[in-house]
Amino acid sequence: MTSSAEQLRAWSGPAILSFGFRPFFLSAGLWAALIMALWIPMLSGRLSLPTAFDPLSWHAHEALFGYLGAVVAGFLLTAVPNWTGRLPLVGWPLFGLFALWLLGRVAVAVSALLPAWTVGLVDLAFLGLLAAVILREILAGKNWRNLIVLLLLGALIAGNVLFHWEAAGQDGHAASGLGLRLGLAAAVMMIAVIGGRIVPSFTRNWLVRRGATSSTACSCQPKGPFPAPFGAFDKVVLLISLFALLCWVAAPAWPGSGIALLAAGLALSLRLGRWQGLRTGAEPLVWILHVGYAFLPLGMFALGTAILWPGALTNVAAQHLWMAGGIGVMTLAVMTRATLGHSGRDLTADAWTTRLYLLVIASVIARLLGGLLPDWASTLYALSAALWCAGFAGFALLYGPLLIRRRREPR
Repeated sequence: MTSSAEQLRAWSGPAILSFGFRPFFLSAGLWAALIMALWIPMLSGRLSLPTAFDPLSWHAHEALFGYLGAVVAGFLLTAVPNWTGRLPLVGWPLFGLFALWLLGRVAVAVSALLPAWTVGLVDLAFLGLLAAVILREILAGKNWRNLIVLLLLGALIAGNVLFHWEAAGQDGHAASGLGLRLGLAAAVMMIAVIGGRIVPSFTRNWLVRRGATSSTACSCQPKGPFPAPFGAFDKVVLLISLFALLCWVAAPAWPGSGIALLAAGLALSLRLGRWQGLRTGAEPLVWILHVGYAFLPLGMFALGTAILWPGALTNVAAQHLWMAGGIGVMTLAVMTRATLGHSGRDLTADAWTTRLYLLVIASVIARLLGGLLPDWASTLYALSAALWCAGFAGFALLYGPLLIRRRREPR
């Protein structure tokens, strides 16, 4: 069988179509910046798109199902060949899948001009085809361990179906509906599952390399423990998190959901503490993974608090710890690392990449403060949007050349 490397070298067309992460990561960065740049004038009424979605629903949909959908596609189309030993999707089939994603963004943006069923069908076609591609690869490679990822992708698709159905309903405000909660819960579990693999693994690899290069004895190991391997404790944490999220999806105002979320936040915090994140301060490419994952328990704590003590924090502000923090920070961390690794660069973050991380983290903090300080809300929301745009536009500018050029082979 032709190897993945030989398959990639056989593609003689544009380099951006030589691997799944290339078109989707670049477009995700550009889309994240664009939807936020449009969001503030839409919110204030200075801009109106020909979309059937209200401004808040359009913003939420395009962040969760548009932006995240592109990142998930780029990640899975790159990771699944490694998981299964199968060939990656390259060339014009990859372009066709990407074109479906782009067509979905256009359809939602001009949905007021189209029948609701047409918009939903066009938008859902991308994630549906992506799921079919991943299913084919998992079945062909008999990689049963990763069926959980496909199930979570299915939950994300189901959330998108419900979102379109709610947006086409009488009130039309899908941003606070079941579809958004289901899609967001699926995204949180994706980070909990996949992040639970890559964060301790990359941390361990970095600690080993650092130990081998920080001493004259190349065989030495870094002082201190390694990240705890996946075991029974991790399974229990994931089950607690899944239960809490299901409670929240089904009954978002139920006090029991708040208690379950607080318990899940504690469990996720304990899990994160076992991964030695405090020892990674010297490498932003590693510590940003821990920061991104930390937004999962923070979101659990915040949302649980908002349910049990409604006056302390709004649900929307709490959810943004997942939407902007967990999803935004973790996806940026994954996109920068994967781009560097697959383009033949050293796995280390330079000062500009570190600034991108800090901009997005600051954006999340400003958004949270906007929910806590109503008198300053409009200013803080505008600041949060500006920081977010700078972070993701900066990613597109800094990493775009790496994504559109062929991999630099070692000499």
